[in-house]
Amino acid sequence: MTTPIPAPDVSYVSLLAELKERIRAARLRAAIAVNQELIMLYWSIGRDILARQTAQGWGARVIDRLAADLRRDFPEMTGLSPRNLKYMRAFAEAFPNEEIVQQLVAHLPWGHNVKLIEMLKDTEGRLWYARQAVEHGWSRNVLVHQIESGLHRRQGKALTNFARTLPAPQSELAQELIKDPYSFDFLALGPAMSERELEQGLLEHLRSLILELGKGFAFVGSQHPLEVGGQDYYLDLLFYHLRLRCFVVVELKIEDFKPEFAGKMNFYLSTVDDQLRHESDGPSIGIILCKGKNEVIVEYALRDSTKPMGVAEYRLSAALPEPLQTELPTEAEFAREFPLMTLVKLRMEVEREIRLLLTDQTEAERPLAIGPMLAELQRLDMLPQTADRLRSALQIMNRAAHGLDVAPGDASEATEIATAFLAELRAIRDR
Repeated sequence: MTTPIPAPDVSYVSLLAELKERIRAARLRAAIAVNQELIMLYWSIGRDILARQTAQGWGARVIDRLAADLRRDFPEMTGLSPRNLKYMRAFAEAFPNEEIVQQLVAHLPWGHNVKLIEMLKDTEGRLWYARQAVEHGWSRNVLVHQIESGLHRRQGKALTNFARTLPAPQSELAQELIKDPYSFDFLALGPAMSERELEQGLLEHLRSLILELGKGFAFVGSQHPLEVGGQDYYLDLLFYHLRLRCFVVVELKIEDFKPEFAGKMNFYLSTVDDQLRHESDGPSIGIILCKGKNEVIVEYALRDSTKPMGVAEYRLSAALPEPLQTELPTEAEFAREFPLMTLVKLRMEVEREIRLLLTDQTEAERPLAIGPMLAELQRLDMLPQTADRLRSALQIMNRAAHGLDVAPGDASEATEIATAFLAELRAIRDR
C-alpha cells in the first residue's frame, strides 16, 4: 500500500486557484484572438464578393463557384460553404464600417453574428445587442431569446461607445468562443490532430458517458499514472465505484481486440490492487472497450473469487455476472454511444493510411494536415475515386473528434464513405 498524500496547505490551494484562473484567462485571450482573425477574414471575403458583384454585375452563382474552388484547397474549413459565403456577404453589407467590426462584433463567435443578421434589420439594434452579448457573456441561445423578447425596446438604451470588453472566463460566451467549431476548422486543428489528441477526445467522451449512466461511479483521473519498477504506466480512465467499493479501470482500444489486451489489463489491475486499494476495498474491476468488425466489443476483467487475493489472476468475460449487471455499464449501453467513437477511430485510420501511402511514394517531408495530403495524392495521381465524397465525411468526423453532436444519419453516411475510402486506399497501397 502507498503512503497517503498529505492534504494540501492553504498556500498550495491559493497557488492552484491562481494558476487555474491564469490558464482560463490565457485560453480565453487566445480564443478571442483566433475569433477576431476569423471574423475579420469572413468580413473581408463578404466585402470583396459584394464589391465585385456590384461593380461587375456578377450573379449569385459566382458564390457557388467560389465555394467549390475554395473548399477544394481548404477541405477542412466547413465555413466555406455556399450558404456561409452568402452570410459573409450579408455580414459585410450589414456592417460596412471595418472599425466597428474590429472593435465590437469581432468579439462574438460567427454563430452570434449570423443571428444578428438574420433576426435584426437595423444597424442600431444589431450593434446594441452585440454590445450586450459581449458585456454580459450571452450564449447564442440567450442572445436569440433577448432579441425575441424585445430587450432593446424595453430598456431603451443607446449604444454609446465601442470600448473593448472581454467576457468573463466562466461565461457561456467564453465557453462558446473556446469551443467554436468554426475556429477549429479555421486553424485546421481538426485535420492536424495527432492520434493521441484524438484518443484523448475519445476518452473524454467515454468518461462523460460512464458518469452520465449514474451507477455510482466517481471519476479519479484520466491517464492516471502508475509507477512499477521505475517505469511509468498510464491508465486511460480510473474510477472508484461507491457502491461496489472498488476501483474500476477502463481501457479504450481503437483497434480490434487482441489477446495481449488481457495481459496488460491483468497487470494494471494487479498494480492498482497493490498500490491504491485499501484493505476494506473489493478487488478492482477492468473494462476493455474495443471495436469488432460490426459491433462494439466489451470485455470485463474480473478477479476469480474462488482464489485468494494476490494469487488469482483476472479473467475476461463478455458477460457480466448477475450481481454486477445493475452496477456496471452494459455492452448495450456502450454500443449506443459507439457510433461517435467509431467516427473518431475512422478519422484516425484515414489519416494514418494516407501518411503510409505517401511514405511509400516519397521521402520528402509530408504535409501535416489531411487537406494538403489529399492534394499531394492527387498530384501523384493516386487519389481514390471516393475522395470527393470523403471531404463531406471529414466534416462530420471532425465534429465527432471535437466532441460535438452528430446526427445518426450523418454518422452512418460518414462511416460508409470513410470505410469505402479506406478500402480503396489500401488497394492502391497493395498494387
